[in-house]
Amino acid sequence: MAVIGMQIIGNKFSAEGNKVFYAKNPADGNLLLVAFCRATEAELNEAACLAEKAYKDYRKLPAKIRAGFLETIGNEIELLGDLLINIAHTETGLPLARLQGERSRTIGQLNLFAKLLHEGSWVNARIDTALPDRQPIPRPDIRMMQVALGPVAVFGASNFPLAFSVAGGDTASALAAGCPVVVKAHPAHPGTSDLVGQAICRAAKKCGLPDGVFSLLQDDGFTTGMNLVKHPAIKAVGFTGSFRGGKAIYDAAQQRPFPIPVFAEMGSANPVFVLPGAMKENGKKIALDYAASVTQGVGQFCTNPGLMVVLQEHGQSQFPELLKEQFTLAAGGIMLTEAIQQTYRQSVFERTKEKHLEVLASGLLPDGHTAVQPLLFRTTARTLLTNPVLSDEIFGPCSLVVEAGNRQEIIEVAESMEGHLTMTIHGSQEDLEANKDLIAILEQKAGRLIINGFPTGVEVCHAMVHGGPFPATTAPSSTSVGTYAIYRFTRPVCYQNFPSFLLPEELKDENPLGIMRLVNGEWIR
Repeated sequence: MAVIGMQIIGNKFSAEGNKVFYAKNPADGNLLLVAFCRATEAELNEAACLAEKAYKDYRKLPAKIRAGFLETIGNEIELLGDLLINIAHTETGLPLARLQGERSRTIGQLNLFAKLLHEGSWVNARIDTALPDRQPIPRPDIRMMQVALGPVAVFGASNFPLAFSVAGGDTASALAAGCPVVVKAHPAHPGTSDLVGQAICRAAKKCGLPDGVFSLLQDDGFTTGMNLVKHPAIKAVGFTGSFRGGKAIYDAAQQRPFPIPVFAEMGSANPVFVLPGAMKENGKKIALDYAASVTQGVGQFCTNPGLMVVLQEHGQSQFPELLKEQFTLAAGGIMLTEAIQQTYRQSVFERTKEKHLEVLASGLLPDGHTAVQPLLFRTTARTLLTNPVLSDEIFGPCSLVVEAGNRQEIIEVAESMEGHLTMTIHGSQEDLEANKDLIAILEQKAGRLIINGFPTGVEVCHAMVHGGPFPATTAPSSTSVGTYAIYRFTRPVCYQNFPSFLLPEELKDENPLGIMRLVNGEWIR
């Protein structure tokens, strides 16, 4: 049998390994026909060293060339047409329409970073001109801007085979910053990863970029990924996945002789707080939309709301019954892999054994090899406060309703929470006015705050923050979505008393690129 799936190492394909693995169709449980080689240690080393060599030239290229590269990647992905969508569908079980939308999002974020580069002001150029006559000490000429950090290792995510995978946000932001990328493909969709990887390779060749600016490694285990994190050529890591996986990568990176930053997005329960006025004015719609948010994509989003805290006035609210009605009608679906399905089933089984938890509603179980049904549990604020493990994320269409008897319990629950990607409040105008202290607490606990909405659906834009305090991420000052993500893979460099001919274009007096700069404390173009 001919092995088709190989490693992409710069401009070449490699299949040195004698061990292979297969993707599996989650809908029927059958192995797919294409075998993929596991990357060898030698192939990994070649990819990392080639990226290190490419970095020396790629980081110095004009921003417009990097922008053109990102745009060309998007064009190459578009040209893959239905082949990409169909393979992704077979490997993940995700609906075709969902994958088509995700492809558009992937191309859109590549183009968004390209626009950022074309405009150029993202480098955050700052200039303090010399003051030779200042007393008692003259000031030297000091200039600063962001520069590329170095080769970046990117881990593809299971739940977004396009937008958080080979050409996803981590890759796009790293390439935009001037960093070569070595991707460790997710084993659940190796064929999808290979197609996109080849598209990036073609784009690199068309743009005349250094060999090694992009590489793709395949492996269905942990060896390749961990060895990539430990390789001395790698200067940063982007990861989207489980807490266990992200924490292991972070720990490995910190144990290197020269530690490197790890930008791991590890998910969260994304609590939703519902206040009395909102329940009274809009309870039925909140229940309907909440059930839809929890079960969207079979609950396999990192922003899936797995916890709702409700404040009931005098115990008279019928809101839990509205939730029960909506969750009973909600359908489950096919999960991405058998491992994810097994983890989900084990997690909900353990919750059913908890003495102070009630199964409020069970949804519909569809056909499919990895299919699961939605579940809604109920407990009290006091139970949650004494059992904080109940607020842990369950990856899938499951949620927990926590009933608070008074406002003080709401505050205590909020204060007890760890870091999350998002936190949401549903409230009337009166509710929000009366609960500004609650909002102030949640601001310290999450990367994105939402009023009268739901966290599923992460807009790719300049102002988006998809991050949060630990354990949601390992880097609370960063985001993995939106153009601000570029700063994960840069560092500031200061140039003191440099002659003009040695300065980067962005810092020259004449400002040849026409970008916004902070000159002597004033933002000017």
